[in-house]
Amino acid sequence: MTAPTFPDLVPDLAAKLPELRGRLTANAPLADITWFRVGGPAQVLFQPADEADLAYALAHLPAALPVTVIGLGSNLIVRDGGVPGLVIRLGKGFSDISVDGTRITAGAGVPDVKVARTAADAGLAGLAFLRGIPGAVGGALRMNGGAYGGETKDALVSARAVDRAGRIHVLTLADMGFTYRHSAVPEDFIFTRATFQGTPGDAAAIQAEMDRITSSREATQPIKSRTGGSTFKNPDGHKAWQLVDAAGCRGLVMGRAQVSEMHTNFLLNLGGATAAEIEGLGEEVRRRVRETSGVTLEWEIKRIGLPAA
Repeated sequence: MTAPTFPDLVPDLAAKLPELRGRLTANAPLADITWFRVGGPAQVLFQPADEADLAYALAHLPAALPVTVIGLGSNLIVRDGGVPGLVIRLGKGFSDISVDGTRITAGAGVPDVKVARTAADAGLAGLAFLRGIPGAVGGALRMNGGAYGGETKDALVSARAVDRAGRIHVLTLADMGFTYRHSAVPEDFIFTRATFQGTPGDAAAIQAEMDRITSSREATQPIKSRTGGSTFKNPDGHKAWQLVDAAGCRGLVMGRAQVSEMHTNFLLNLGGATAAEIEGLGEEVRRRVRETSGVTLEWEIKRIGLPAA
């Protein structure tokens, strides 16, 4: 498949944003930075230097320019036609992490596993569950990420975010409006960092819990494959994987995409799959589950961009 291209907006944006310090890249490939390794380009990829640079850009961007934010690309399908407008990815300027007593503050670009490891090294309990989330802090804040009995809401103290007008907000836990795999914070808020609360614990016991989570993931999830993590949210009273399995979808193939045989709530790129094949397989799974159980599965994986022309 020939990669689509968009009109180059970088010269115009650079002229409108003379004080910008971050990097603007036209028609930047996104497949290389998503775990599925599929999808078209970003019309413009913006990697801000830091929170102030992000706020400056958002305050001066044309109001009609679409803005999309991506993290580590772990729980994401970028469609084959690419993503129009500006795609923001928080990198080095959002990777700081520090410990102050029993609290850990981390930039939105810090992988969740690094927060868990930092807590373990500091002898802080209550954050090991982050070891099981294959994403970064920004994504955990957006969707109340959770795993192995813990959720972001259980440990969060506060977060910072920048809105579409470039205004900076400090949010308390109550402001986040967390529910299962959801935050009520406006969609145009871009999280920049968060502070988590741990509790003093036994270093050996914390490390043992981390090791247990690592072993469990390796034994039950296809983490070495091209996948996007959990595909569907667990409906009330059900486990998504059990519904998928009961619908006969274990190992189901569409093109070069497959439902994992190891864990049926994971989709795989067998090599050379298109985003359309992966998303189409997910929709076929939803259809079969609805037909067999009456339950409509809700996507947990975020899907962005345009289908191929």
